[in-house]
Amino acid sequence: MREVFRSKAALVLGWVWVAFAAANAADLVVRYSGPSSLDAGAVLAVLTALVFVTCIRPAVVLTDEGVLVRNPLRDAFVPWPAVHGVAVSHAITITSGDAAVRCWTPQTTARERAAAVRRGRSGAEGGGPAAEPARSRGEQAAAEALAGRTHADWAAEQIRRRAEAARPRAGTGGTGAEAGEGSATIESGAGAEAGAGPGAAGTGEGPATMRITWAPGALAVLGVALALVVAAFLT
Repeated sequence: MREVFRSKAALVLGWVWVAFAAANAADLVVRYSGPSSLDAGAVLAVLTALVFVTCIRPAVVLTDEGVLVRNPLRDAFVPWPAVHGVAVSHAITITSGDAAVRCWTPQTTARERAAAVRRGRSGAEGGGPAAEPARSRGEQAAAEALAGRTHADWAAEQIRRRAEAARPRAGTGGTGAEAGEGSATIESGAGAEAGAGPGAAGTGEGPATMRITWAPGALAVLGVALALVVAAFLT
């Protein structure tokens, strides 16, 4: 199952800017007036490229094979057996052996963290005096799961669960008890390295390792913007 975690606000802002930029680009083409139009187009292209790589492109994608971290300029793919630790501060950090990748999105601000803590406390205290509509079991379970958590916390928890669920299928030959131990090591990167063993993922000896590559799409967009800047400068 494919799951995507990203900042919805940044995504909406990014596409709004793309629509604005497209309308202005069309106007510049229709009313082309020489170097001044080219200068304006270059500025528009640079801003659009920055919006694309920082707002639209970044995401954390969970697939059946592993977790793909799309940061502004690079992609990091970590197969589930190679996920050794997941930590959340203001951003999510995934560790695999000695390597680690920090996710551009989703992130948590101090204000969002404080609001999540207040929600968790109010839920634990049973709410205020005002009567609330009765919740179904599913709604109650979802509310309890999200109490005190931010979007980044929720995404990190899903990464841990998918990694733990995939470990028995990775050929470890583990039993239910061993799967429980894997749950603990995924939450603690140091414990994962200590109990990994010589044939564990992330050692570079097998296919289950973190792979970090440059993102061709992001580089292409930046390259087009740079070409327009050079053209405007030379005109």
